[in-house]
Amino acid sequence: MSAPPNPLQSLIRNLSLRAPLDADDCRLMAALPVTVRTLEASTYVIREAERPGSCFVLMAGFAFRQKLTGDGTQQIVALHIPGDPIDLHYLALDVADHSVQMLTRGDIAVIARADLQHLVKTRPAVGHALFANMLAETAISREWIVNVGRRNALTRTAHLLCELGARLEAADLIDEYGYVLPMTQERLGDALGLTSVHVNRMLKELEIGGLISRTKRKINFPGWEQLRSIGDFNQRYLHLQADLFSHSG
Repeated sequence: MSAPPNPLQSLIRNLSLRAPLDADDCRLMAALPVTVRTLEASTYVIREAERPGSCFVLMAGFAFRQKLTGDGTQQIVALHIPGDPIDLHYLALDVADHSVQMLTRGDIAVIARADLQHLVKTRPAVGHALFANMLAETAISREWIVNVGRRNALTRTAHLLCELGARLEAADLIDEYGYVLPMTQERLGDALGLTSVHVNRMLKELEIGGLISRTKRKINFPGWEQLRSIGDFNQRYLHLQADLFSHSG
């Protein structure tokens, strides 16, 4: 009987996309003590104002970061896919300034904050890889600000679909240049600053134009290069090693 996969293997692969890790770095990361938890959709991983004692890695499923306004309106400010570390800045900061919730049912690996801090101090390459990941998250945040603040509804919708596709392909989580969209139209609206009705119209417009095709929540991209153009999408800000998802037709 084969051994179960290491809970941190997806994290190691993710970090290796942006910074080199040698065999010893990978071995020591894989040896970190972890607790695996299964969480249902909408469950909080961490709430704003909590003091985190652990760091989290998303092993399966999808999660999102969000902020609430004073009147209770939600803005999704980031998406997490399998292999993503969640909020590494809490290695140095002591209070959560936003909340993280599960977008779908999924598994998270829980690592004691002190254990990861010790590894960062003793293995500089691991620290560099985690730092590179945090900088890439910051770059993605900048792009999201531009998306919501300056792009029209059709462009922002196309851009988010392109980003998610590129990130999923880099993580080897895509099926024949398509994926199952893990977000309802309401959640998409929370990420794009649009109503669910407006999101529905934008998806239909992209579909009628032949840029995407949909079967329930499965989205394929017969017009990928056109979608990139309409979405003003250049994946440079993702800081991945390769120019992935570059097919056409």
